[in-house]
Amino acid sequence: MGFEYVYFRTSYEIKRKTGILKKQFPTNFISQKFISLSDWKKDAPTFFFESKKALNFQRKPNFKLEKEFKKYLDGELKYFNSQYFKIGKEYDWLTNPLTNYKYDITKHWTEIKDIDPNAGDIKYVWEKSRFSFLYMLIRYDYHFQIDNAILVFDEILSWITANPINKGPNYKCSQEISLRIMNWTFALYYYRNSEVLSEEKFQIIINSIYGQLNHVFNNINFSRKSVRNNHAITETLMLYLSGLLFPFFPEAKIWKKKGKQWFEEEIEYQIYEDGSYLQFSMNYHRVVVQLLTWAIILSEKNNENLNSIIYERSKKSVEFLINHLNLKNGWLPNYGANDGALFFKLNNCDYRDYRPQLNALKYALDKTVLYEDEFSTEDIYWYGAKKYKIKKVDNLGIHAFEQGGYYTIRDKETFTFIRCGRHKDRPQQADNLHVDIWINGDNVLLDSGSFLYNTDIELVKYFNGTKSHNTIMLGNYDQMLKGERFVWYYWSQALSAKLDEDNHSYSFKGIIKAFEYVEQGIKHKREIRKYKNKIEWEIIDSLFHNTSFPLVQIWNLDKKYSDKIILNAFDENGKEIVPTFNEGWFSAYYGIKEKSLQIIFSTDTKKIFTKIKWNAS
Repeated sequence: MGFEYVYFRTSYEIKRKTGILKKQFPTNFISQKFISLSDWKKDAPTFFFESKKALNFQRKPNFKLEKEFKKYLDGELKYFNSQYFKIGKEYDWLTNPLTNYKYDITKHWTEIKDIDPNAGDIKYVWEKSRFSFLYMLIRYDYHFQIDNAILVFDEILSWITANPINKGPNYKCSQEISLRIMNWTFALYYYRNSEVLSEEKFQIIINSIYGQLNHVFNNINFSRKSVRNNHAITETLMLYLSGLLFPFFPEAKIWKKKGKQWFEEEIEYQIYEDGSYLQFSMNYHRVVVQLLTWAIILSEKNNENLNSIIYERSKKSVEFLINHLNLKNGWLPNYGANDGALFFKLNNCDYRDYRPQLNALKYALDKTVLYEDEFSTEDIYWYGAKKYKIKKVDNLGIHAFEQGGYYTIRDKETFTFIRCGRHKDRPQQADNLHVDIWINGDNVLLDSGSFLYNTDIELVKYFNGTKSHNTIMLGNYDQMLKGERFVWYYWSQALSAKLDEDNHSYSFKGIIKAFEYVEQGIKHKREIRKYKNKIEWEIIDSLFHNTSFPLVQIWNLDKKYSDKIILNAFDENGKEIVPTFNEGWFSAYYGIKEKSLQIIFSTDTKKIFTKIKWNAS
């Protein structure tokens, strides 16, 4: 990670443990009057829309939205865009609904542990406090024409009362703070002219936003120097937007100037030139897509100019993601860390469907959309669209994204996704040379997902490790050595990769170095051939090493297709290898795991030749 990272983290921990950091984030917050409600209504900077009355796209009441709203009224909330929890109508904002652990609100945020076996995963406390559920309330308000202003402002004011500035778990993460402010801002503009929004309520909300923005600015180096991922993009963007949307704050100009500079630097650093993303995660890449959409549209509406790098990397991001998208349902490979994040859900589509967010960024770039079904286009209307053009997508054939290390093969019936990456930035999972196989839009041989970031060590090791990916292990060893939390040592590195095609087939050949902590100089070569006009693959894995450990090839299979997929493997002497069938885990959504099937081929030789066929009958 480099000297600067080590120096900053060491200094930061010393400040935290000695109480210096605590003094830099005071809790004795004094309310001020920055602007009156009437002046804000009159002179508020341009947002996506002026108010609820300014929105006039087609209303489409639907059962899915109504069901989620009714569950909310009954005290049930959807967590991580997938699983409902009964948290009650008077939730305290401090209790983990999975473990029932309640955080101590009297503690300064620097005294709160983000890893505590008794508390469980802190993300379960952050989830509602992120306030992404406001989009469900606002969408219900719009489509069903039922005024939810009281519900929305009661929730915001309840949170402010329960979470004094810089106290408790909800100030632990500046990204969560930034998202909360963005979501509150969306609600303020939507209900701008509501009688429910009184002067008193407005002042309470604006003061809380000011206090939280101060926290983000004063702690920004933690994400910029220590984390350097989507957290930094979110926080720097929020600082830039604070100058646009809250110019009446005393520090607004400096927040805006610094935020813009840092945001542009982060986008240039974090999105590679080929459009892939440094976190090696499809979902985290979508997180950035949504943030870019906010940045581009709001800057242009307020006559601001962003650096051209923002537009270049946005365009490349769209190109990268659509080349991995399944047109049947909009899903992408469940590749990389996936924590259920979808900050601004403005449609009825499944969480795994990326089409609405790609449509929104594409519209922001050139007023075109890629997908025209009614739910994939709803986002753009919330962002102020009046009309658009359709741009058809043709991503058949082979595509290589060499800087990020992604390779795809797509024909009419199948999609093959291959990862062969060189890591200059921190890898999330030990999954180099993983292969995803999709047949007729279904993910047959799959990536097992993430499940939970904070769970028992065996599950963390499984989902982050090599075993849950379609690649090889050396005996029972992962490709890299697992450290604490998100840390890996001895990063695997791609040495070469080539994607090609001829009249009969597509082919890929990649070589990585891996298992360096077991023995130096170990290399894994994977050769893949996908035949044209056939649902058939040939894969050769060769492992160059001098250890006594076996070569273990792993395939993670959706159990629904166990009678349709046929795998046969042979060692380097041509002897057929008898497979072992194990029970594995699969997590399509954060916090939810289900059983899957693992097919494992093991040999004491140094090569496995595997044939994969599809039995359509």
